[in-house]
Amino acid sequence: MSVIVQNLTKTYGQQHAVNNISFEAKKGEVLGFLGPNGAGKTTTMKVITCFIPPSSGTVNVCGYQVDKDSLSVRSRIGYLPEHNPVYKDMYVKEYLLFVAGIHKVRNKQQRVHEMIERTGLGKEQKKIIGSLSKGYRQRVGLAQALLHNPDVLILDEPTSGLDPNQLVEIRSLIKDLGKEKTVIFSTHIMQEVQALCDRVIIINNGKIVANDPIAALQSKVAGETIVSVEFEQKILQKKLEKIPGVKKIKSLGNDRWQFISDKHQDIRKDIFNFAVANNLTLLEMKKESFSVEDVFQQLTKSN
Repeated sequence: MSVIVQNLTKTYGQQHAVNNISFEAKKGEVLGFLGPNGAGKTTTMKVITCFIPPSSGTVNVCGYQVDKDSLSVRSRIGYLPEHNPVYKDMYVKEYLLFVAGIHKVRNKQQRVHEMIERTGLGKEQKKIIGSLSKGYRQRVGLAQALLHNPDVLILDEPTSGLDPNQLVEIRSLIKDLGKEKTVIFSTHIMQEVQALCDRVIIINNGKIVANDPIAALQSKVAGETIVSVEFEQKILQKKLEKIPGVKKIKSLGNDRWQFISDKHQDIRKDIFNFAVANNLTLLEMKKESFSVEDVFQQLTKSN
């Protein structure tokens, strides 16, 4: 139960939306698929789900090729697009029964009940979808993606519009689903990536620029270290810029600062010596790891 993408290219005229990318998503993992707007991630998801054909290359889902056996592929995929295309004039339970019928789900009443409970739609099941908040419409979309018990889940911004409590519940659900299915998951919320994903692919300008487990991502930003510092006294940023080896300084507020080195070295000693020379009291100094957001920004920034 895996997705294998080999040398996938998708062009629109002279523009390469996706340019010769290859990767694999395996059963039992949540794969984060990240990229800035227009990078090619949604195009890739649409090819995998048979919404659009590839220009070249191959995509296999559970052993079936998307451009040769699309019906077999679709029957094994649950898809929640970024813009959730639910029928807003139908009731929640009515809509899910309708979708279950399309998929020819056995015992569809029981299966719909299970998905309503699993996605937290119990109190909303007798409401018209158009009257629901965006967060609950997302839950309806997730429920329809799960109805036929697919082997592969493709989730494009699945937590969009959810409140903090809903976020916790849906993240937990996605994490659980990742233990038994292949989950490809797109989001712009970097904290969500760190909380949910086992591995991350970052795509930029149609090409893959990272494909690593979460723990290995920070090595992608080579030659830099981060140090967070809190001073007791106020100090101007212009003075801090004189510290040797410092490439970039970011104010974190309340006399707290973040320093990024210009080479692979520990700059804490230089910061300490600067504080002593300028009669500054250090309340805190900590060397930090790069976050997924830091790596994302470094790998996708414009040259």
